[in-house]
Amino acid sequence: MAENAPLSKLNLSPRIIQWFKEDMHLKAGQGVKFFGKVYGSTNAHSGFSAGLARCDHPNNPVIDTEIDGIHFYVQSSDYWFFEGLDAQIDYDQSIDGPSFYFTPNDGSKLDTVASASQHTDCNTN
Repeated sequence: MAENAPLSKLNLSPRIIQWFKEDMHLKAGQGVKFFGKVYGSTNAHSGFSAGLARCDHPNNPVIDTEIDGIHFYVQSSDYWFFEGLDAQIDYDQSIDGPSFYFTPNDGSKLDTVASASQHTDCNTN
């Protein structure tokens, strides 16, 4: 992590939180990790897309947003993908799942929305 840089944030809409609870059957004390993966793109990355996995026991999280007792986090090994960016995670009806929009911490603008695919292995990264 760059020194003196603002820590990245995960902002989740109420609708995507509902989706996580219903589709992933999440309850208080459980969690979802977010990470970067090869292939695809986001409005802030070329050749990489955002991934997610159900994982209740984070390994060295550097971002941990708790909502209704559920932890949404990024582990230190995945911070490269989020560094300098805030992530807005919303529900996208067209894919029936999450979409990610990244905004730089320095206030500049980016302009595309990319969708994440689910990754089921909790132990990867």
